[in-house]
Amino acid sequence: MTGVRVVQQYERGVVFRLGQVLPQVREPGITLLMPLVDRMRKVNVQVVTMPVPAQEGITKDNVSVSVDAVLYFRVMDPIKATVDVQNYAFAMLQVAQTSLRSIIGKSELDDLLSGRENLHQGLEVMLESPATGWGVHIDRVEIKDVSLPDSMKRSMARQAEADRERRARIITADGEFQAAAKLSEAAAKMAETPAAMQLRLLQTVVEVAAEKNSTLVLPFPVELLRFFEASAARITGGADGTGGTGGAGGADDGNAAAGTPAPPAVPVQAPAAVPGQAPADRS
Repeated sequence: MTGVRVVQQYERGVVFRLGQVLPQVREPGITLLMPLVDRMRKVNVQVVTMPVPAQEGITKDNVSVSVDAVLYFRVMDPIKATVDVQNYAFAMLQVAQTSLRSIIGKSELDDLLSGRENLHQGLEVMLESPATGWGVHIDRVEIKDVSLPDSMKRSMARQAEADRERRARIITADGEFQAAAKLSEAAAKMAETPAAMQLRLLQTVVEVAAEKNSTLVLPFPVELLRFFEASAARITGGADGTGGTGGAGGADDGNAAAGTPAPPAVPVQAPAAVPGQAPADRS
């Protein structure tokens, strides 16, 4: 057996001599060992990415959820990671699972969905204490996914829809309030100048007439119609009276122009009835 070993850049060597660990860690490169006496164990010091399986639990507000996470850690002290714990990777996985269950029970559903930064810090603090004794440094812990029951998903969807509808109604009501205030100011201005109302009416008529597929109906005052009817009746009555008189005068003027005197009117008397005789039939 040769006493020459090669340690890679991402590794560190822990040497046991006759069963006892040497305090000096072998750095990357070529290292010499005493044959049959020394035994070296290589420890990887790269960052390890460990997925934490989904853990089911009940939140602080009594909602059943399933949460999974991911853990990033690396070995800082190879001697502790080799001597103080049998399998540091498996130990870190178990601690991560128990810490994740604990953080689920201490948190509310809204924190799991929107306030994950605080949960990440809490998980890191919970894992840092045992990891330090094993020579492991926790780089970061992050929650990957939060699974909710279907009934809770439907309830949250209805809640979000109701909230959006409430905001839409508030925006619509605010717009109507502002429009009413502006219309009130415009009405006050138009009341000071009556011609402005007529101009506004004409502008409205022009805007409606621009649409060729629409019918425009304008209101007409009844008093104005009655005024026109009375005026027409007076004009028609005056024309009839003047025409009859003029016809008779025209005939008299014609006779006067001819120079012929009008024949005198002869009275016609009915024959006297004879006593005892029936009146003659005039037919």
